[in-house]
Amino acid sequence: MSLKRSALSERVAALLRNVPLFAELAPDELAHLAGSLRLLRYPADTLLFVEGDAGDRLYIVLEGGVAIIKSLGSPDERLVNVRGEGEFIGEMSLLTGDGRRTASARVHSDSQLLELTSADFEALAASTPALALQMLRVQSRRLRDAHDRTIRDLHEKNARLALAYAELQTAQAQMIEQQTLQRELRLAQEIQVSMLPPALPAIPGFDLHALMIPARLVGGDFYDVFPLDGGRFGIAIGDVTGKGVPAALLMALACSLLRAEALREAGAGVADPADTLRRLNRHVRERAAHGMFITAIYAVLDPARRELRYVRAGHEFPLVWSADGTLTPPPESGSIPIGIFPELILDAQRVQLEPGTSLLLFTDGVTEARDEAHALFGHTRLEALVAVPAASAEALCARIVAAVYAHQGEAPQADDITLLAIRAL
Repeated sequence: MSLKRSALSERVAALLRNVPLFAELAPDELAHLAGSLRLLRYPADTLLFVEGDAGDRLYIVLEGGVAIIKSLGSPDERLVNVRGEGEFIGEMSLLTGDGRRTASARVHSDSQLLELTSADFEALAASTPALALQMLRVQSRRLRDAHDRTIRDLHEKNARLALAYAELQTAQAQMIEQQTLQRELRLAQEIQVSMLPPALPAIPGFDLHALMIPARLVGGDFYDVFPLDGGRFGIAIGDVTGKGVPAALLMALACSLLRAEALREAGAGVADPADTLRRLNRHVRERAAHGMFITAIYAVLDPARRELRYVRAGHEFPLVWSADGTLTPPPESGSIPIGIFPELILDAQRVQLEPGTSLLLFTDGVTEARDEAHALFGHTRLEALVAVPAASAEALCARIVAAVYAHQGEAPQADDITLLAIRAL
């Protein structure tokens, strides 16, 4: 034996003395084993054997490490362990009856391995019965460790499953709640739409049209046109602060109370729009949530006199223009919204609607519509639209809505849009 081979055998023998499997071998047996084992070198990622294949040898790690893998190449692939220096692998095929590999082995890092064939192993087991017992002890420890890891994995998976189940239950409850809310919102929308006049009354000598487009399923804008005593008509438009269900509830209340007060006063022979809004202000202050208010215009139209008297409570000024598109400048007078103070400051005006004159009531959802760059639609665009003659009040409203949508582009509708147009024929 060369000096090089002798030195290698001594190194291997020293390593084998630290391997539990060979701890009880006599020095001469250990030296014989060290001289008979074959030294193998493998680069990282070398596949030593595959689970299920027949195996007739085990390996002892001299340097580096070998990964033990279950279900290699499948969705369930998992790393069992990495055997390092002084540990052995592949022994199960020598112990089981069918000689099949129970796991796959891949070189984890550049390694030197010692190879022990089944013949060498059987000879060792015959001469040293304690070897088999020691192997069983090692296997028992490994199985116990594997069992403990499996139990820990199961506990972790059960915990994750429990968490996922709880999250699923929460998501399902939220989905059911969301569906319930959507149904309630659709019902609220139907109720709100039912409170608006299904069709505007026909008024001799006048062409009227109105529309409302909520920013959400329900909104806070409203309009109304209804007959009063003496052939007159009440006309209203309003905007409740905020959006959504709270605004819609106050809108429904305000719309009902305004009509009730207007009809009551008209029945008493008064029909003063200012008194109607003052009474509405008292009702709103008694019933509305703190911080909510309403901007509104209420008008009384007398077709026989072609006269419209209106009062404005913090609302947008109506646009009035002649047949040639000339706009009447808005009055320089102030007002405050309904529901803020006990005493309501109103802007009262009178408009003579001669043939060819038109009037537009609108909410700030029109002029404050924004595009993707947050630029406002503004009053200038609206005034330019009304200056161009329209075939009807309905055509005018459609033109304005189309222009607002074109201005918005892909930007979401931020507020309710309501229009009420009156043309004197």
